[in-house]
Amino acid sequence: MAATDSLSLPPQMKMQMTSKKKELGKGLRALLTNIENTPNNTPEKSNLVKELTSSIAFIPVASIEVNPFQPRTEFDPTELEELSHSIKIHGLIQPITVRSLGGDQYQLISGERRLRASKMAELIEVPAYIRVANDQEMLEMALIENIQRSELNAIEIAISYQRLQEECNLTHELLSDRVGKNRSTVTNYLRLLKLTPEIQNSIRSGEISMGHARALVGISDLTIQLMVFKKLQADQLSVRELEYYIRSLQEKPEPVAKSKPAEIHPEVKKITTELSEKFGSRVQINRAKDGKGQITIKFGSDDEFNRLYDLLRAEG
Repeated sequence: MAATDSLSLPPQMKMQMTSKKKELGKGLRALLTNIENTPNNTPEKSNLVKELTSSIAFIPVASIEVNPFQPRTEFDPTELEELSHSIKIHGLIQPITVRSLGGDQYQLISGERRLRASKMAELIEVPAYIRVANDQEMLEMALIENIQRSELNAIEIAISYQRLQEECNLTHELLSDRVGKNRSTVTNYLRLLKLTPEIQNSIRSGEISMGHARALVGISDLTIQLMVFKKLQADQLSVRELEYYIRSLQEKPEPVAKSKPAEIHPEVKKITTELSEKFGSRVQINRAKDGKGQITIKFGSDDEFNRLYDLLRAEG
């Protein structure tokens, strides 16, 4: 993808950048100076670190140096190109993390792939969490306290979990112990960050629920994931209806015969698709040349059977 002469950011991203630039002024510098001049292991130092690590600042890309101890040195060019394209459209949703080196200089701690893609997208500034040296324990405490805030949405919780995991070198098991959640709960939140940016933004805004998100994240193909998301939006599907729809897409048709299957008439294909969407379950139509045949509706549980039974009764 060729670099463009100028970058057109979404309006909401421009508003974020305008408001967040203030954090790079005297207020942020004063906060960093106070942290450096405050003794460790004091309530004042803890409060200052908590204030710094819970907010996001926009930092000039030119002021960030790569961590020389970064273990990962190779990045897939295609994935970087795709991420760069996404950043141009949606902005950088997940901030990077940097360490203050004093003055206006910072060193990257985590998020090198995101930083590289942001440079490819020609961003001048990127959103970042700022850390100070030797604040590991206080950072962990501040992040855990932040997670416990009731007003956080699912994506904000997921990002906080990932920060704890990456910046504090925690396994899923240790992470679950630190935040007092089951390991499966922590894993489910972290998986949300694999969703497309459009879906993540929908979770942030409250348009879709955590139940919808868990169903969508089970679709590994991002193209299909986005297609199902559009279906969810258009039809206002409930979580259960969404699960039925995804299951109908994932179920494999049973083999009709060992010989080469007969070609299905386009109209039969169309009707099959319409019925599958109508009932939220896989429908199979077997039709012979003389017009005889059968329609089969698949179901995977008693609840699904009862749902289909109610729909068929209503049609009658």
